[in-house]
Amino acid sequence: MADESILEPEGGAIAPVNLREALEERYLAYALSTIMHRALPDVRDGLKPVHRRLVYAMNGLKLDPEGGFKKCAKIVGEVMGQYHPHGDQAIYDALARLAQSFAVRYPLIDGQGNFGNIDGDNPAAMRYTEARMTDVAAALLDGINEDTVDFRDTYDGEDSEPVVLPANFPNLLANGSSGIAVGMATSIPPHNADELCSALLHLIKYPKARTQKLVEFIPGPDLPTGGVIVENRDAIIDAYKTGKGSFRLRARWEVEDTGRGGYQIVILEIPYQVQKARLIEKIAELMLAKRLPLLGDILDESAEDVRLVLEPKSRSVDPTVLMESLFRLTDLETRLALNMNVLSAGQVPKVLGLRDVLSEWLAHRKEVLIRRSEFRRGKIERRLEVLEGYLVAFLNLDEVIRIIREEDDAKAVLMKRFELSDNQAEAILNMRLRALRKLEEIAIRGEHEKLTFELGELKALLKSEGGQWKVIAGQIRETREKFGAKTDLGRRRTQFSDAPQIEVDLDHVMIEKEPVTIILSEKGWIRAMRGHQDDLGKVQFKQGDRLKCAIKAQTTDKLVLFATNGKFFTIAADKLPGGRGHGEPVRLMIELEESADIVTLFVHQPERKLLVASMSANGFIVAEKDVVAMTRKGKQVLNVSGADEAAVVTPADGDMIAVIGENRKMLVFPLNEVNEMTRGRGVRLQRYKDGGISDVKVFSKAEGLSWLDGAGREFRADDLMPWLGGRAQAGRMAPKGFPRNNKFGNGIL
Repeated sequence: MADESILEPEGGAIAPVNLREALEERYLAYALSTIMHRALPDVRDGLKPVHRRLVYAMNGLKLDPEGGFKKCAKIVGEVMGQYHPHGDQAIYDALARLAQSFAVRYPLIDGQGNFGNIDGDNPAAMRYTEARMTDVAAALLDGINEDTVDFRDTYDGEDSEPVVLPANFPNLLANGSSGIAVGMATSIPPHNADELCSALLHLIKYPKARTQKLVEFIPGPDLPTGGVIVENRDAIIDAYKTGKGSFRLRARWEVEDTGRGGYQIVILEIPYQVQKARLIEKIAELMLAKRLPLLGDILDESAEDVRLVLEPKSRSVDPTVLMESLFRLTDLETRLALNMNVLSAGQVPKVLGLRDVLSEWLAHRKEVLIRRSEFRRGKIERRLEVLEGYLVAFLNLDEVIRIIREEDDAKAVLMKRFELSDNQAEAILNMRLRALRKLEEIAIRGEHEKLTFELGELKALLKSEGGQWKVIAGQIRETREKFGAKTDLGRRRTQFSDAPQIEVDLDHVMIEKEPVTIILSEKGWIRAMRGHQDDLGKVQFKQGDRLKCAIKAQTTDKLVLFATNGKFFTIAADKLPGGRGHGEPVRLMIELEESADIVTLFVHQPERKLLVASMSANGFIVAEKDVVAMTRKGKQVLNVSGADEAAVVTPADGDMIAVIGENRKMLVFPLNEVNEMTRGRGVRLQRYKDGGISDVKVFSKAEGLSWLDGAGREFRADDLMPWLGGRAQAGRMAPKGFPRNNKFGNGIL
């Protein structure tokens, strides 16, 4: 029997807990912690806790924009020790990102040293780099010591930290944010501060302004790395209205003339958050894989600014077509997600639209203004109280001096004699002798008048909502002036454009055109051998397998497979395995039923028509463009049932049809007796007592019917009268000398 003391820890018995309830409770606590204190930004200041603590700690270290720099290691240590009990590397990574001009539209930290680059290189160690705040960070902290926001205890209870910053700058939209929480995520791209200020001023004037109007001021994101947005306006409005959407973002490029009819393309700006080195590596990989046949070479001539040089394969390559092929395959075009999932009022995770985000920031600024005004009013009232005590002292100077010299409890006597408050009496007792000059009395009276006037203005402001919005509008105008479009930092970097309409088939252009021979075996193994092979006798197959069909094609061609279940499948020639081995099973490329097999394979020619027929000789004409399948499942065209199966497909090029059955009887009749359809069973072509169809050929009556014998020699029937008849007749025995395999031999291949 087990020792019961082992089952019971010190302090009492083990309390049974329901596992499901315990997991739910603990996971919910973790989820809330991640959402509230790590992943989602506050809509009011646009910051996550780590960023807020960084800025606040730097403020405590007096790292003002005009001051000196301090080692990042000292800043990280201060943040980790006082406010943020997490790893030093995580804190430093957050600090470094706030200093990267290619990652943050309006950097909060002014870095000195190596803070990484657009190639994806990491910043130097924190012991080598230095930092201080920028003007944007100072604007976020404006009024932090004037009771504008609430404070809470730090993690160890020894200090306090702000719940949110005053945020005299629309940081959430200006710098954006991204993060992944539990069950939710946020992705907000940066915007232009000048445009945000204009929209905010309009919203103050017209509180019920609609999103469509606000988008006139904020046309879209403005990214640190520039680029070109090619999203249509309706999609942008819808994204801002719902708070969810995306934007197509492309690199900015231009064409440079190299003389003698040549040119090169220069990429000057790449999409946001794309690493330049990885982008070049990806393009080089695609070139080696021959996925970019129009591109000759890529050179990186970047210094401080991005400059990628693309050399075309030849002068005849259209630069727009070349760039469209690159946009399709590389990160020169990306999708910029918009998911404005934020902490509304610092408490509730919610996806907000553009109007709601701006409105909540304005509401926060109004609260900050009221609290700041209340703080200033209290401070003025306390100062006026002291000044009034000083004036009493100056008017009764001799008596005040006597009381101080002669009375044991001078403070109590002063308060009783001149009806002073405790603060006034204390201030008089703490006055220096030099402050008893006449000039000092004049200065006190002047200060009293000035503060009295300011106090009146503050009281009027606190009573007037219109006055409050007027002050907030003035602050926004100052922000726009400081960070507006006229400054290097504030000018718009991301432009807008429409994607060009090109008439060429990009799928075709982006494949390097080379001749290949497609080999399909009886057991369904397919491969593409380089060049057009005439001698297929040396082609090797797996044991027990042999050639089914072989066609000559180009790597740019689409291949169409016709299966016995009546389905057509489409495969790109450039996707096929090479011809060194035995290839791959075609069933890995298409979803072909186990009971079905491939009838034949041919190169797609969209302008022609096909005649399809089943073993029971039911068939019809179909346009070849209608049989192309866009998925692995294929496209059902010829309907078959029971033991019947698809047997023949041939070009419908001519005006007569010749059908031959397994009974070697042949029937010739006009093509117009067969219907043209897109899908179905079709009509009866020939009638049999036993067996089924062997082959079909469509030909021109003027040219006559021909066939190939086993040796590849062509024969032609001079007189077709014995075999002429109507559709669905039995026909007559084939002409003398017709191949024993019952095949015309020169069909679709």
